[in-house]
Amino acid sequence: METGRTAGKSRFTEFLVRENRLDGCGFEAWAFWPGMLFGAAVKWWGDRGKRTVPHEGVDFRLYTDRRGRVLCLEEGIRVPVMYDGVIVRIIDDFLGKSVLAAHGLSGPLRRPFLTVYGHTVPRPDLAIGAAVTAGDVIATIAGAGRSKGAAYPHLHVSMGRTSGLVPYERLEWANMKVALALSNPLDAIDVPYRILEQEGP
Repeated sequence: METGRTAGKSRFTEFLVRENRLDGCGFEAWAFWPGMLFGAAVKWWGDRGKRTVPHEGVDFRLYTDRRGRVLCLEEGIRVPVMYDGVIVRIIDDFLGKSVLAAHGLSGPLRRPFLTVYGHTVPRPDLAIGAAVTAGDVIATIAGAGRSKGAAYPHLHVSMGRTSGLVPYERLEWANMKVALALSNPLDAIDVPYRILEQEGP
């Protein structure tokens, strides 16, 4: 993955576990139903039906503890930014808001890449143009109150190299695939994970 090669592995999980004291819960590894993964064609929530477009990122909701239990992230979990960067956009999504951060690390295409943190409540003082350092808390996970499809609280993360075709101020979910050459966020996160066989609540 291009972003992983140019940016290196993120310490995202370490930051999230520390900020939310999940080590006290015995956090060991992320867990995913197939519908939570990058490129998934089906939903893992609601009617489990087909997505209108393949999944643009990864949904973080489940993790396992040292006893092998599957536990859930809940509303209010603090969300750290993956890399040093600048906040460039905050947009509405179907559970809350999405925060977009630009990271100017150089690479073969000499274009910045973006990370997108969806279904959140941004920090009240978070402003467009704010500089952030890897690990800074930028938001919390939103509740499911706005969802019409029985989605559960979770953090959606997308990332990709910018195309240069859409200015930051016009970025929306509807044009994300034009604006970004999307890549799998799991390739940039240095953490173990497991795939669960059966979708569930």
